[in-house]
Amino acid sequence: MTEAQKLLKDFPDIFHILTNHMDAKKMRKTSERYYILNEIYKLNTHFDVDTLFKNLSDTSYRISRATIYNNLELFLECGLIVKHHFGQNLSLYEKSFGYKQHDHFICNQCQSIIEFCDPRLHQIKKSLEEILNVTVDSHSLYLYGKCSNEKCQKGIPQRKIK
Repeated sequence: MTEAQKLLKDFPDIFHILTNHMDAKKMRKTSERYYILNEIYKLNTHFDVDTLFKNLSDTSYRISRATIYNNLELFLECGLIVKHHFGQNLSLYEKSFGYKQHDHFICNQCQSIIEFCDPRLHQIKKSLEEILNVTVDSHSLYLYGKCSNEKCQKGIPQRKIK
């Protein structure tokens, strides 16, 4: 088993997707790439580059922000992560392989993100495909408002969280 395989041993499908993509593009298969991807897939939340950089800085790998940015682009190309633009200046990523389609509610007060899935959206998609004679491959829906947090309901300013 190679070092890269060991790094992604808990995610063999993801290892193969990334490896096949890099083979097709004739890219170097560095252990840092696999390590970054492993760290992403261990997360259970949305993340930004700074959060990922902090998580990776406590390791034996020396990974710069530039390396993270470059590899996030690679992972986006592979369909292993997705990038969300939640309002002004709030871009977050999340892992996407093996995760069902979902949408997001973003609190304008505290920036908390609530994921949800509503089967009526699938019905709308099917209806649009029939009416317009198109195929919908994916969609994204962002709803903004106030969450049920008591401080948000009272309008008390809070530290913005991710």
